[in-house]
Amino acid sequence: MGIAAELATVGALIRRAANELLRVPGAAIPGVLAPTIFFLGLSAVFGKLTLLPGFDTSSYQSFIIPISLLQGAGFTGAATGVNLARDIEQGWFDRLLVSPAARPALLAGLVVSASLRALIPAVVLLAVGFAIGVEWPGVGGLALAIFCVMGTGTAAACWGVVLALRYRSQSAAPLMQSGMFVLVLTTTAYAPLDLLQGWLQDIARINPLTQVVEAARQGFIGDPVTWAGTWPGLVALAGLVGVLGALALRGMDRTGY
Repeated sequence: MGIAAELATVGALIRRAANELLRVPGAAIPGVLAPTIFFLGLSAVFGKLTLLPGFDTSSYQSFIIPISLLQGAGFTGAATGVNLARDIEQGWFDRLLVSPAARPALLAGLVVSASLRALIPAVVLLAVGFAIGVEWPGVGGLALAIFCVMGTGTAAACWGVVLALRYRSQSAAPLMQSGMFVLVLTTTAYAPLDLLQGWLQDIARINPLTQVVEAARQGFIGDPVTWAGTWPGLVALAGLVGVLGALALRGMDRTGY
């Protein structure tokens, strides 16, 4: 297939995902509701942590909203894996695999649609956050946060695809969701790295998503968006997407078609 045909394949899969959302709008509710509740609940319970010496900002809502944004992206990506598992159970995806469509194009269609759908919970969370006092991050800070959301949605979708191809059943849905949930929450989710204790600090230090969180957080906590604070997050995103994307393609190749 030529490049034009591959782009057409990607576009068709994106339109299919959009049509599914229009037909069943309720499917987007969990990905919006869960991170919003998480954001509001933690803001109320842990809001006084900003009084600790060394905290980055006086607004806990501003500190934690990047976590909720990435959590929403993670749930959206996991939903892509669940939808793929459903298509595998029904035999629809197998027909795609035996078609002339290139498998990288099939994967791109799935993950790009996930990255775009990740904007839905992000818009809701930002609206709620700004309404209750989240600091305006500036145009650059907001654009960077949105990019991190879309990148995390892409990585989460690759993770979901890997598991869907491995188990070929929607019963793997909890593993898809919990994997991203744990990855997000073992970053600097609740407090700056220096204020974390014990094993949580150790895991957050080596968790690649920590760099993504710190990059997305810059503008919200009043720091200027700098290249030094941004590039580690971009590298971490590229690494996650690269590794998980390669595993997803390998899973497609091992289907035997």
